[in-house]
Amino acid sequence: MRFLFLDLDSTTPSHLGCYGYHRNTSPNIDRIANEGIKFTNYYTSDAPCLPSRTALMTGKLGIHSGVVGHGGTAADVRHEGKDRQFKDSLATQSFPAFFRSLGMKTSLVSPFAERHSAWTFYAGFNEMFNTGKSGMESGEEVTPVVLNWIEQNGKDDNWMLYVNYWDPHTPYRAPDIFGNPFENEPLPSWLTEDVLETHKQKVGPHSVNEINMFNNQTSPDYPRYPGDIKDMDELRNMVDGYDCGVRHMDNQIGMIFDLLEKQGVMDEVIIIISADHGENMGELGIYGEHGTADHGTCNIPMIIRWPGCQKGHVDNELHYHLDILPTIAEMVGKNPAPNWDGQSFAKTIQRGEKAGREFLVVSQCAHVCQRSVRFDDWLYIRTYHDGYHLFDKEMLFNLIEDPHEQHNIANDRPDICKDAVYYLNEWHDEMMATSPSDIDPMRTVMQEGGPYHAKGALKDYTEWLIETGRSHAVPELKRRHPREFV
Repeated sequence: MRFLFLDLDSTTPSHLGCYGYHRNTSPNIDRIANEGIKFTNYYTSDAPCLPSRTALMTGKLGIHSGVVGHGGTAADVRHEGKDRQFKDSLATQSFPAFFRSLGMKTSLVSPFAERHSAWTFYAGFNEMFNTGKSGMESGEEVTPVVLNWIEQNGKDDNWMLYVNYWDPHTPYRAPDIFGNPFENEPLPSWLTEDVLETHKQKVGPHSVNEINMFNNQTSPDYPRYPGDIKDMDELRNMVDGYDCGVRHMDNQIGMIFDLLEKQGVMDEVIIIISADHGENMGELGIYGEHGTADHGTCNIPMIIRWPGCQKGHVDNELHYHLDILPTIAEMVGKNPAPNWDGQSFAKTIQRGEKAGREFLVVSQCAHVCQRSVRFDDWLYIRTYHDGYHLFDKEMLFNLIEDPHEQHNIANDRPDICKDAVYYLNEWHDEMMATSPSDIDPMRTVMQEGGPYHAKGALKDYTEWLIETGRSHAVPELKRRHPREFV
């Protein structure tokens, strides 16, 4: 068997052609979707980057692994303690270690471990190629490493190659020579002048007045990434910058497919295309960030082309990204590891049968502290620390009628909110009952001063709000976060 896993940072399904986007951002990815299975309700369990990839690599939800944030105690995988053996469990139960157990060569092309000091990300790989810029790579710096590896190994049997691209991640870095293939194409139809005017009233990191998190600073090195959005032309610059990143990355992926074709093995390779998280492009009034536990951030692409299995199939069931581990195990006739939290959907790949979950709970503790429940047509978001966005404690969105999360209807549908809270409590009880610790890592984040990307920034941010004519928000921020003004 040959596996190619493409991990596409910050890639949101709603900006891919195969998921219905009106721009031609992803012809090579779309090809694989047509030849395999596309999953529409696939979510990372824990966002953003570090929690998501830790969950994928360990097979554990963040509440079990301990990793739910980007700093502090909750950014490190929990030690196994007195029960640790000569090797820890990651040596045999991590994502790449499972492939190693099948006798496969496992190779990684990614700088991710260095970016977050996430050294457990390496567990189980035979070889690792760090592309050297801690996630600031452009695709043309990654692809030559991949092509060289395939030249040397592609015709061999029994390998798993994991490739990490970064082009859709801020700051959008498609090279100038790439141009803008979308300059004459319309914006997404829902992004209107009225919507932009509404978003101008919002506060919080990565709103239209402060794309650069807490201010509107820009860098001449990244002209595709604006500092703020004052009009529709600047909104176009934002969206085009992201879409150019996606298309530039897709072109690089096409080079990989071309080489596999040239070697005569393309039709035999099992290809999995996914992401660590999506990218809010107006969802919740946030642009160019993945800092919430919402649909924009946590819904991710999952495309699987498994030769001999379903072709051109669309699955609308609810799945976590870490469900892929037990799925692959079942597909190859192996038992899942006892501590994996995933649930196999192998029968979907094999026969197109439903194998989803009743509901999902997704978490974010790096920019805000939120847990959300995804069920039926609903997304319920409960906020414990608002990351200075002034979010309501409860938010509810009907994703069929309002997929971009513009209208919080929690007050209109308390019955749905109650159902969601029931699911959330049931999930939390089960997770803590099966946890190696009696501490919920989200509480750890709160006790250590709040989410990493918000901690300590409020004083400067309130000065920026006053400077930009939005002092009306300062009293409420002070009320919610009094300790940060002491």
